[in-house]
Amino acid sequence: MTLYKYLLNEIWPTFFVSFFVSIFIILAADMLSITELMVNHGVALWHVLCMVVYLLPDIISFALPAVSLIAVVIAFLRLSSDSEIIALKSCGISLYQMMPPVIAVSLAGFLFASVTGFIGVPWGNRSFKDLLFQIAQSKADLGIKERIFCEPFNNVIFYVNSFSSREKIMKDVFVVDRRDITSTNTIVAKEAGVFHDSEKQSIILRFVNGTILVVEKDLKSARTIRFSSYDLNIGLKDIMTSIASRQQKPNEMSLSALKEQLKKHPEGSVRYNKVLLEMLERFSLPFAVFLMAVIGVPLGAQIKTRERTAGIGLSLGVFAVYYMFLAGTRNLSSAGIISPGIGVWIPVLFLLISFAFLFWRVANERSINILSDILFKLKTAGRT
Repeated sequence: MTLYKYLLNEIWPTFFVSFFVSIFIILAADMLSITELMVNHGVALWHVLCMVVYLLPDIISFALPAVSLIAVVIAFLRLSSDSEIIALKSCGISLYQMMPPVIAVSLAGFLFASVTGFIGVPWGNRSFKDLLFQIAQSKADLGIKERIFCEPFNNVIFYVNSFSSREKIMKDVFVVDRRDITSTNTIVAKEAGVFHDSEKQSIILRFVNGTILVVEKDLKSARTIRFSSYDLNIGLKDIMTSIASRQQKPNEMSLSALKEQLKKHPEGSVRYNKVLLEMLERFSLPFAVFLMAVIGVPLGAQIKTRERTAGIGLSLGVFAVYYMFLAGTRNLSSAGIISPGIGVWIPVLFLLISFAFLFWRVANERSINILSDILFKLKTAGRT
């Protein structure tokens, strides 16, 4: 138990430091888009903080495998560089007997990744999308001003004679819609109402008794359309494209909702593959976190250096290889080239084989550098 506590005390501090540093670095990459919301769209600070909270489960799911690997590699790297692993082995303690605390950390990471994947990620993505829609509603109410040209939505310019925020009714409306890349629509109407479609997460502007002037962008043709009622849809992508577009609908669904989606789409279709892939990845990711942690034991025990940066670099290298496997199988599975049921487990199988091979070699006092072993055998055979 003394040994186990000693090893745990080596792993946990590095784990938490790596965990918070990784979250900060990934969040920093999104801060430009989040800052744009405050500056260009007038989003309140409280909403921005909520967005950060909603983004955290996705960030944690991405960072957890690398964090687990870094924590264990650095812990065993320190033990190896100070010759403590040699001392333990001289006392009859094998590498197998050092594994229980690492297994405990791996299981903790497995459970944390499971809860995050099954509950946190869909909750965060769904809440993020709902918050964007609430912001869109407030922009429709607050962004439209009387007798002033305003642009509450991207490429949609408003001029209204009067606007009742309580009844959501605009009088004497003039709107220029330039979202279409081929034409510009100019709408003139006596009246327009603002409606919110929560299910489709869009804002509907319903114009009454008016005219639409459609002018092609090349100015070669134009036409006039008279109407008694006309609906103009404003979606999330028209409000905050850079952030709204990064959310994928399968990421917002619970496990039961994903199962229902599978029944609605034909097997082998792109939508079916994406939904199935999302569902299976929620099972495979915790196993990847578990295996990443245990792989750190042979890697850290084999390196002979006092530099922690070497351990971090090696860990990130292994994570990069794993992520390339993950990204590649995702694309192949989404396109239907390979079955999602097979593709989602290929990265996990890669980690399992890597762990078994590396641990067996280190436990048997062999170098993980296979190339050096091959060269040594060739030199030995040449001398004989």
